[in-house]
Amino acid sequence: MNGKTPHNLSNERIHQLLTAIGSEPKEEAASEEVAEYNWFDPHYFSSRQLVKLDDFTKRLATSVAEKFFGFCRCKFDVTIASTTFHFSSEILKQTSNGESKDYYLPFGADQPHKCGFIGIPEQTAVVWARQLLGDSESEKGSNQTLSSLEESLLLDLASALVEALSSRYASAGFHPVGNLIRDRWPLEVHDTEELCRISFDVKKTDSEDRSKAYFLILCEELNPVVGKTIQASQKFSAEEISKAVLNHLQKMSVTVTAQLISTVLSFKEIVTLRTNDILLLDKKINQPVELIIDGRTAYYGWPVKSAGKYAVTIASTAPGDAS
Repeated sequence: MNGKTPHNLSNERIHQLLTAIGSEPKEEAASEEVAEYNWFDPHYFSSRQLVKLDDFTKRLATSVAEKFFGFCRCKFDVTIASTTFHFSSEILKQTSNGESKDYYLPFGADQPHKCGFIGIPEQTAVVWARQLLGDSESEKGSNQTLSSLEESLLLDLASALVEALSSRYASAGFHPVGNLIRDRWPLEVHDTEELCRISFDVKKTDSEDRSKAYFLILCEELNPVVGKTIQASQKFSAEEISKAVLNHLQKMSVTVTAQLISTVLSFKEIVTLRTNDILLLDKKINQPVELIIDGRTAYYGWPVKSAGKYAVTIASTAPGDAS
């Protein structure tokens, strides 16, 4: 500042300053309802694709009911209980903790590749085996081990349900791979692979007793169902990837700020500023200008003039930054 004595603050001057910087308190942001988004859940399909998947599962339920009728010669109601998505690590953790005692029948489009399986909980396996034998008085809550005959009948039914899944889009061509597996994860998958679980309930039309089972399938195998197209993967060398990244970076826009110096004034000093007043800054005249990129000082330089515009000549690189 120059040596002038500060003026007293008039009401008019204070009003002008408050108007400039905003004197009204900021209103609290209105609360908005937002959809929950769980980052730990896969989001493989778009909302439009999920609608198509829902339609597919309803048609699948009809096919499953037809298979039960063919085996048991009585009408069954099949409903889709839920369609959920999981990372394989989540399911593997449940299996390793002994939380599941299911029968599994893996399936795939080609041997020996497996892309999914039908899971039959222990109690459901007992109920279905009794129904296949014509025993309508299945014991509720029974954990009885299935006989060889019952396991064979259960395998036939599970194979038919895989056919029901495959019949809903001919391009899949799913078929059972191997026999029934008990208490052992039947797929080889990476922890981050995304899986779709289609859970369904089965009951006789004239009964209220329901049994539960599910299909578990790699999400990518359902792409034809929802109309999702994936470009064929192509392997690139490390050199090609580096070149592509550099080419992309070279096209990015970066904001560079040339900062001479900043200073701090009191409220009273600001409101007393007048034309021709001089502000004394803290930086000496032989100190360079800072060039700031993304909030960090990247270079130092000297102010110059070029083609009638302000310019800066790069003098050095800030410590810690590559030149």
